[in-house]
Amino acid sequence: MNQRQKVNDKILWVLRLLESVQIIPMEFIKHIEGTDGLYEIRVKQGSDIFRIFCFFDKGKIVVLANGFQKNTQKTPKSEIEKALKINKEYENEEKN
Repeated sequence: MNQRQKVNDKILWVLRLLESVQIIPMEFIKHIEGTDGLYEIRVKQGSDIFRIFCFFDKGKIVVLANGFQKNTQKTPKSEIEKALKINKEYENEEKN
């Protein structure tokens, strides 16, 4: 199995964990400080690190916003802003 397939499998594994477990370890999901309900799903496979931003709809539905491969210690502000924009667009659609 190549690295890309391993990463895809790990992402699916973490998403299934979100579906099935009430309390998820911070190793896999973390609240983004300074935001109202934005989280990052954390996936590490070997030396590859990925983040997928998400938020919850009505506390039950996980809405995936955007993801990226992490290459720096700090999460790029532009990625957080992109996720917040998607969150706002989603909320506006839900109101209509």
